[in-house]
Amino acid sequence: MIQVETAVESPWPSGDWEALAERAVRVAIEASAHGDIATLPVMVEVSVRFTSDDEVQTLNRTYRQKDKPTNVLSFPMVQPDLLDGLNAGDDDGETLLGDVVLAHDVTTREAAEKNVTIEAHATHLIVHGTLHLLGYDHEQGEAEAEAMEEIERAALASLGISDPYAIRED
Repeated sequence: MIQVETAVESPWPSGDWEALAERAVRVAIEASAHGDIATLPVMVEVSVRFTSDDEVQTLNRTYRQKDKPTNVLSFPMVQPDLLDGLNAGDDDGETLLGDVVLAHDVTTREAAEKNVTIEAHATHLIVHGTLHLLGYDHEQGEAEAEAMEEIERAALASLGISDPYAIRED
């Protein structure tokens, strides 16, 4: 079972961010090689936080030594090689997969640049961040990046969201 805990802070506008996060996390997990997590008897929790660029910059500086805001950060709590061994006996039947944190202004700006809604772009970023929680890493080489992008495309397509990596000629 998958549980998504969501925190929405200023300057994010009102909206159904909780449902969006729930859908994005679920499709990311289901489209991945770890799709069986969705049907395990263990409760797998993902935390999604919609926050300000300032908070994301602080987190990025503290944990990645990069003093700038970025669109999404992921903080995995389970080592990828342990994901296949999750079961109901782990941690009283609950496992915290990790945290995904989105920066408002960066996300909004990128959505405008891509000519997509902020909801579509936030969904993509949550899918991307969730895949990082599952051990996918686009910075480990071209093949890994392409594999991760293919999973993102499949997950987003299942929600009716176009390929975020398609070359657009506007």
